Amino acid sequence: MTDLILALDVTDHDDAVSIANQAAPYLDAIKIGYPLVLAAGLGVADELSAAGLPLIADFKVADIPNTSRLIAEEVFSHGFSGIICHGFVGRDSVLACVETAHDHGGECYVVTEMSHPGAVDFFHGGTAERIATLVCETGADGIIAPATRPERTQVLRTLIGTKKILSPGVGAQGGDPGAIAGIVDGIIVGRAIYESSDPARAAKEFSLFRTHK
Repeated sequence: MTDLILALDVTDHDDAVSIANQAAPYLDAIKIGYPLVLAAGLGVADELSAAGLPLIADFKVADIPNTSRLIAEEVFSHGFSGIICHGFVGRDSVLACVETAHDHGGECYVVTEMSHPGAVDFFHGGTAERIATLVCETGADGIIAPATRPERTQVLRTLIGTKKILSPGVGAQGGDPGAIAGIVDGIIVGRAIYESSDPARAAKEFSLFRTHK
C-alpha cells in the first residue's frame, strides 16, 4: 500500500490545525517543516498529533553530528514519528539522526534527490546513488526521492531494496501520482491539498492512489 502524506507547509497556526483535521480521514501521515514551525513554534506538533496521524519533521537536517543529534532530540521530544535529513553531509551526520530516531522508536529518512528542477544541478552524476548506498550502510529507514522524475526514483529503488521511499512533488510540482505510486511507499502532496478550497475533497482524490502499490 502506498501512503498519502500531507506536506503541511502553511504558516498560520489555525489554518494548519484546520486543514489537518479536515484532511485527516484520507491521510496516513503529516509532514511539517520550517515554514510552519518557524511561524507557530515546534509545539504545534502537539496539536496536530490530535488528528491521530504520525508526524514527520521535514527539517532536512544538514549539520555536524552533534548539532544534528540535538535537532533530532528536540524533534522526537515533541512526539514526531520521523525525521528527514540530508545525506550529502556524510556518514557521521546521517548516523546521528538515524541513531537518535531509533533511540526514540522513530524513523529517519535521507534525501537522495529533491523534486524541484534545480536538483539536477548537483544530485545527478552518481551523487544520489552514493547517498542511497549510504542509507543502506547506516541503517536509515528509507529515502526521499522525486515524484517528478519517476525514472530516477526507480533507479534508486533498485539500490535500497525494501527500504521505504517517500516521494514529494505530486500535485503542484507536476508529479503524476499514477506514475509514482507503484514504485514508492508514500506520495507527498502539499499545495494541491492545503491550498484547495476543500482540503478534505482534495485529499480524498489523492487517497485513491493509496491502493496502487
